[in-house]
Amino acid sequence: MTPEMLFFPGFYRVLASSEALQIVDEGTKEGAVVDPVEPGKVLEVANSHGVDVKLVLTTHHHWDHAGGNDKIKQLVPGIKVYGGSVDNVKGCTDKVDNGDKVSLGADISILSLHTPCHTKGHISYYVTGREDEHPAVFTGDTLFIAGCGKFFEGTAEQMYQSLCVTLGSLPKPTRVYCGHEYTVKNLQFALTVEPDNLRTQQKLTWAQNQRQAGQPTIPSTIEEEMETNPFMRVDLPELQEKVGSKSPVEALKEIRKRKDNWKG
Repeated sequence: MTPEMLFFPGFYRVLASSEALQIVDEGTKEGAVVDPVEPGKVLEVANSHGVDVKLVLTTHHHWDHAGGNDKIKQLVPGIKVYGGSVDNVKGCTDKVDNGDKVSLGADISILSLHTPCHTKGHISYYVTGREDEHPAVFTGDTLFIAGCGKFFEGTAEQMYQSLCVTLGSLPKPTRVYCGHEYTVKNLQFALTVEPDNLRTQQKLTWAQNQRQAGQPTIPSTIEEEMETNPFMRVDLPELQEKVGSKSPVEALKEIRKRKDNWKG
C-alpha cells in the first residue's frame, strides 16, 4: 500500500500507509491502528492528518502483526492494545473474544470476530459507523484478497467456519482489508482452480494494472470474494467437482494443499 492513501472518505475512513491501516472517526478525529509494525511511522502519518490514536487492534500474534505493540505503548502512554484472548498477543492490554465490541469516536463500533486457523486465536475486526456507511472488516491473515492464510495452527474445518460462515455471512458490500498485498498471485492461482471464471479473469487484469500504477488492490468486498476467491466458493458443487472433492471442507483442504505447492 502506498503511504498516506485515503480509502472511502465519509463519516469514517481508513487511512493507509505502508506500515498499517488506521480507522478514523471523521467527527472526533480519534483513530484505531490495525497491526502497527512500525509505530513511529504510523503515528507520523496519523499526526499529519490530525488523528488522535486511541486503540490498537491486533489480529494475531505473529511478529509482522503484533511486533510493534510494545513500542506504540511507549510512544502513546495509556493506549489500549486489543488482541485475541487465546492468542498470546505481545503487548496486549485488553483481551477480546468472539462477539466483544469496542467503541471508537462518536459512532464507530468494532465487533471482534474469532476467525481461527492461521492462528488459534486470530481475530478479525468488523467496523460499522452510521447507517449510510458501508461496513468494513479487517481480516489480518485469515482472508486475503482471492486467498486465505496458511493453516499454521488449525484445520480445514476451522478455516471453512472462519471464511465461509463467519466472514461469508457479513453484508455483501462490506469492504475487506487484509494484512498483505498478495492479490495478483492469489488471482493467478485462483484461475488454476476455475480457469473459466470471468470475474476472476477481469479482477486479475484490474489488479495487475493497479500494481503497475503503484496503487493498492485493497480493499475488496465480501461480494467480490464470493465471486472470485476459490477458498470462499467451496460450497459450490461445480467447484468441488473441479478439485475432486465431495464436501466444502474437503475442497477447501485440497485447494489449500494445491496453493501450498503452487510454483506460480
